[in-house]
Amino acid sequence: MRESCDVVIVGAGFAGLSAARELARRGRRAIVLEARDRVGGRVYTQRLPDGPWVDLGGQWAGPGQDRLLALLAEQGAPTFATWTQGDNLVSVEGKARRYRGSIPRLSLRSLIDVGLAQWRLDRMARKVPLDAPWAAPKAAAWDQTTLGAWLDAHLSTKLGRELLTTGFQTVFAAEPRELSLLHALFYIHSGKDLDTLFGTTDGAQATRVVGGMQPVAERLAAGLDVHLGAPVRRIEHGAQVIAHHAGGAVTADHAIVAIPPHLVAAIDFDPGLPPERAALVAGMPMGAVIKCTAVYRRPFWRDRGLSGMSLSDEGPIHVAFDNSPPDGSWGVIMGFVEAAAARRLGKLTREQRRADAIACFARTHGEEAREVVHYADHVWEQDRWSGGCYGAFAPPGLWTSVGRVIREPVGRVHWAGTETATRWSSYIDGAIESGLRAAAEVAGA
Repeated sequence: MRESCDVVIVGAGFAGLSAARELARRGRRAIVLEARDRVGGRVYTQRLPDGPWVDLGGQWAGPGQDRLLALLAEQGAPTFATWTQGDNLVSVEGKARRYRGSIPRLSLRSLIDVGLAQWRLDRMARKVPLDAPWAAPKAAAWDQTTLGAWLDAHLSTKLGRELLTTGFQTVFAAEPRELSLLHALFYIHSGKDLDTLFGTTDGAQATRVVGGMQPVAERLAAGLDVHLGAPVRRIEHGAQVIAHHAGGAVTADHAIVAIPPHLVAAIDFDPGLPPERAALVAGMPMGAVIKCTAVYRRPFWRDRGLSGMSLSDEGPIHVAFDNSPPDGSWGVIMGFVEAAAARRLGKLTREQRRADAIACFARTHGEEAREVVHYADHVWEQDRWSGGCYGAFAPPGLWTSVGRVIREPVGRVHWAGTETATRWSSYIDGAIESGLRAAAEVAGA
């Protein structure tokens, strides 16, 4: 089937949907082509049979994420604070300790080591321009090394390195040795600072949505022309744009491509993408993460004065949260498996992943954690239309060689997606920012 419109949008995540709605507000007709059978992209809420809803993808909002918070307020979406009441647990070398706040109980030397490294990284990050990381004063040097190499050089304690490595795996869904230091500094500045990125109360993990985050995307899509099950294979662009998908083609004046970079690289463009753009999308791998979710009849850990949040030096789950519904009618623990551990665990069967996850929860919370009613996870690396989560990252050398084209249109083709955001890159808020920016570009073209 051949259709026509003003703008064809590839991808119905928060970036593509935000672009489509903004274009409609400006009087432009857009058609959104989505490969999946649902909207939301890397947001994915699952309703368990005879159980609660669980978010297996993006789920949080936090202070400073103004676009997402405004969207939730506009929709009247009920929100609630992530559960943090009680003591957190940190487990090191088989010994569990309780602590309050965001800093676990460690040796004074390790705490000073971590605090000084965090202060240095925050200070360096503030020098990275959010709209042009490649223009930072030390961009060339920072882009030639990795975050992992910096941690090795600037932390003197083994426990300090392990703690920050675990924290960065949770933030980036990648190993610190895989990331350009410049990319890490941009990301930190993009999310304000490390306290914000690591934090729950007053941090990036502060707020959840009743019913999950995917219904927010579904409400955003209401009234828009969204074609599901329509993966785009080829885009012709010249005097017009023609996007060829599984069910036909859409002719438009402009296109907005709002999908992960490596999926852009899989589309056949005619004429082909300029060399710098092609190198950029081919050179940004995705993070790897699995959110392992165990559901219990009740949040039993709260009876012992525990918050459900835990840190452990033993994997595959190093960080976990209380992910229960707001009324506490079910107990839900969600643990992150990331980076190399996620790639290993993703090769196992679901039952093997379940056994490994529950063993981690039992080490932290005792034998009662084995009394699981439901288990759910999603291996994002094996998700055909994401290829990973939370977002793509830049290895050493990418930002300073080809990064400057990340938002540059190629003729009538414009770029969105959370990776192109300047604030809250790789978060839902960043996706919304990118969609609004791309829509404004098209409207002004």
